[in-house]
Amino acid sequence: MLEQKTIHIAAAVMMDDKGRLLLVRKRGTVYFMQPGGKIEPGEDARSALIRELREELNLELSQEELTPLGEFTDSAANEPGYLLHACMFSMERRIQDVKPAAEIEEILWLSPSNISSNQLAPLTLNKIVPHVWPSIP
Repeated sequence: MLEQKTIHIAAAVMMDDKGRLLLVRKRGTVYFMQPGGKIEPGEDARSALIRELREELNLELSQEELTPLGEFTDSAANEPGYLLHACMFSMERRIQDVKPAAEIEEILWLSPSNISSNQLAPLTLNKIVPHVWPSIP
């Protein structure tokens, strides 16, 4: 049996002061997902996430602001046939004004009331939403 190819990323669970989850959609794609991106060779997950958040959302974060949430794996949304293995981090600071940069086309603030109406990436829908809002079926 062939081993499925895996993409390794670092991503963030970021909330605003209303308890909504920040999601992004990359240009040319349909799925919303956590902000973050691929871990470069020789880079640790926390450093990769800080770099990606700076590139994608113009956010400047320190290593100390990121708390490991765990590692999650699911089907990759934008690369058919690949698995996505994510080192997820949370942060205490509430995010308010973020604007898309680099390859990010759209930002979405997800709340429990608008989950079904959005196109969510498999990792977000299957792993992150139940982690953030355990009471949602």
